[in-house]
Amino acid sequence: MRSTKRKEDPPSERHRCARVEMFSNHSKDRGSTMQVTTYGVDLAKRVFQVHWVEAQTGEVKRKTLLRQEVGEFFAQREVGVIAMEACGSAHYWGRLLTRLGHQVRLVSAQFVRPFVKTNKTDAADAQAIWEAAQRPEMRFVAVKSEEQQAVLSLHRIRQQLVKVRTMQALQIRSLLYEFGIVLPKSWRALLLQAGPILADPAHNEVPLPLQSELLTQLESLRSLTGRIQQLEQAIAAYRGRLEDCKRIEAIPGIGRLSSSALIATIGDARTFRSGREMAAFLGLVPRQSGTGGRVQLLGISKRGDPYLRTLLIHGARAVITHGSRPGRTLEPWLESLLRRRPKNVVIVALANKMARTAWALLAHGRSFDRSWNPGFACSGNVIT
Repeated sequence: MRSTKRKEDPPSERHRCARVEMFSNHSKDRGSTMQVTTYGVDLAKRVFQVHWVEAQTGEVKRKTLLRQEVGEFFAQREVGVIAMEACGSAHYWGRLLTRLGHQVRLVSAQFVRPFVKTNKTDAADAQAIWEAAQRPEMRFVAVKSEEQQAVLSLHRIRQQLVKVRTMQALQIRSLLYEFGIVLPKSWRALLLQAGPILADPAHNEVPLPLQSELLTQLESLRSLTGRIQQLEQAIAAYRGRLEDCKRIEAIPGIGRLSSSALIATIGDARTFRSGREMAAFLGLVPRQSGTGGRVQLLGISKRGDPYLRTLLIHGARAVITHGSRPGRTLEPWLESLLRRRPKNVVIVALANKMARTAWALLAHGRSFDRSWNPGFACSGNVIT
């Protein structure tokens, strides 16, 4: 009987079958025709998965590394492109691998997910990262420095303390309201008025056991306020060392918190091709939905960092509120827009312009000019 067993291919044929075509964009940014190996790394706490293709043979390689083996492995490899998801500890590994001479590319997790072909495993994730990083239109996240991450951490801690202070103030105000004591909607007014009311023996509306506990809560509220002020001073010390922070603080609506958060988040503004791209990164542009050639503009996309977007929107709201007071004037385009559109729409439009103007100042090293004439400049209130 004739055997149907297929004759095994020689090693050269097997390698040729497994060969993966190397994309030309491997070396596009380096200005040479050399083939540079791209690595896809799936980050984890202890066990890392690496996926790459050998540039010489085209052979697909996969390797599992422990945390302490990652640095040693890439130190022995030739300089290449290392792609990772922009997740926890990604910036730490990005700085470490950059010091080893590699080019690091951080890909947002939402852009990696479509490239996972099968079940979600570490090996499949590493391969998906490898494929996503080689797409010509892929957008990458800039690796942040240690100082930038430290400043953003201070912002996050402050944001959490502000939330806790707000919740605590609302709880104290609501408990006092149950006993007939009505206070203004402000934590500052609460600190000024609630203490004397609770300490006065003439006010017997609040039971004695609750009085002592509310006084303790008020003291905790003062302590939270002090901690928030200390964090703001630390953030101010950071912005005082950077000329870029002072430059964009000249834009109406951008203050100390907004400038430091913006500089620490975007890093180098030249990573964005235009101010519109940075505004889209911050989620200050409309979402688009359409088919058949008809595109409908919806609400803002709300992508990117919600904290930074909130700071810019609050700054824009302060500009419009301040300019709408008696004896003050707004810019003509804002007044015209307020007559045609709802106030919140105008606020977001102003926040969008603030972001684009900040990009123009940072990317081109310019200074803000309040007397800017549209006929003599090309982008935002900028000296050309």
